[in-house]
Amino acid sequence: MARIILVGGGSSSGKTYLTAQVIKNLGEDNVTRITLDDYYKDQADLTLEERANINYDHPKAFDWPLMRAQLSALKQGKTIKKPVYDFVHQTRSDNVEEIVPKNLIIVEGIMALVDEKIRDMADLRVFISARAERRFLRRMIRDSKERGRRFEGIVKQYFSTVQPMYDEIVLPSSMYADLIVNNDGVKNLGVEVLTCVFSEQLSIANGMKTVQSTENDEFKEDVLAQVFRSI
Repeated sequence: MARIILVGGGSSSGKTYLTAQVIKNLGEDNVTRITLDDYYKDQADLTLEERANINYDHPKAFDWPLMRAQLSALKQGKTIKKPVYDFVHQTRSDNVEEIVPKNLIIVEGIMALVDEKIRDMADLRVFISARAERRFLRRMIRDSKERGRRFEGIVKQYFSTVQPMYDEIVLPSSMYADLIVNNDGVKNLGVEVLTCVFSEQLSIANGMKTVQSTENDEFKEDVLAQVFRSI
């Protein structure tokens, strides 16, 4: 059965870059990649001005029922038709993308670790960490080059919603991560670490390894009973 890996972290923390490099190392034939950005709600009924005022860094901006249903289908080996989001017009495009599940399904996005039902589907949860200054500079470059945004709009959005929602929602979701990887600087071992960890998940998916439980014994019933008897 395919194994789902969630990759969360702040906007421009390097989620897309790191996962792309890892996929190159593992081979594209082995991995299906999903970006949660494509699951922003359809806003065709709103004007461009109304769309511009949406808080895209809040969970309410996402289509959670569709996201859960399609990830569940992929986990079961079913092909899905994923929506495609148009960041220029800030709504879904008329196109859909057919996604075929492979042995590993990597799901990346700022909200990857936020929803409990999606976390429960995952076999591994990863959080990519980077300082606010680094994320801000990366986002400025990306939004101006790739999304045609103006400097004033990028700055306004970052300080009005991106960073506040990171502090309130995204960063706290890191507590659910099995692995936190620092991607703050140019030189780091993030790609190497993730390649090693994802490779093990691929081996499990291929039946070459079994899942090793790492559950801590400190909160098991018999241990707690001894503690409370001694109080």
